[in-house]
Amino acid sequence: MHILRRSLLGSLWAMIGWKPAFAGEASPESAIREEASSVTPRHVLCFLGKDRDLSRLSEAAAQAIRDFADGFSVDEEYSQAEPDDRMSRSFDVCWDRVEADVWNEADEKAVADHQSVLYVLGPSMAQAETVKVSMTALRLVERLIAAGAVAVKGESAGIAHGLDRWRALIGQGAEAVKAADPLAQQRIGRLAFAKRPLSARGYLESVGFHLVGLPEVYVPETAGSERKVVAIMDAVVDEIGEQGLDPTLKARGARLSFDSTYEVDEFKFNPYGIVKLAG
Repeated sequence: MHILRRSLLGSLWAMIGWKPAFAGEASPESAIREEASSVTPRHVLCFLGKDRDLSRLSEAAAQAIRDFADGFSVDEEYSQAEPDDRMSRSFDVCWDRVEADVWNEADEKAVADHQSVLYVLGPSMAQAETVKVSMTALRLVERLIAAGAVAVKGESAGIAHGLDRWRALIGQGAEAVKAADPLAQQRIGRLAFAKRPLSARGYLESVGFHLVGLPEVYVPETAGSERKVVAIMDAVVDEIGEQGLDPTLKARGARLSFDSTYEVDEFKFNPYGIVKLAG
């Protein structure tokens, strides 16, 4: 299935609260794990323009690709020089609700009044390259905001921030790259491009940690408030980055699962698995 078709369908599914499930009987986890080993994640970025001339954004994207974003490409099939009436609903679902004041009325109005849509596809990423590519994706967001994008959404996890928040993340990413701090880059990449928490079968889950080479984290709904659960998720992935997966699983009494909410060929499927914390 075309990556943009999957992305658009994913946004629509999120709007109506439907979560993809494995067709037919569930495959054994060992088979899913084996199939997952061949899956490589990629970024899908959505940029909204304020007028019906896509040339300014598309040319800025093309120049960024020539300058530093090797492997990225403009999607000609789904980009359009006209408004998309699904965008207000889609952004409403995707706004980050973890950080305070990450979007405002001006951001909502920009989405409602947009006149064009540009999609940019990232390259398929090996796990070792995910953080580097995600930092490049942030630079691409910076370039297109400067070129006039009025709203930006990461389709691969269904996450949107207001322009001020994007600019803050871009600045933090640039500082982490300058400092050659891979753990800081990984953290900023997941704050920019992953979404949490979402409800899933008795757990609160993350979506999109694979974009920085990490497994998802599922925390039992009984663990506390959503804010507490988010803190647990962030602590777990920080521990994985610093100590490694196996020591974190052991210390947390957790297990690695591949019983995903998403099918293996869905763009939100995490090939690195899911850290499931015990209830």
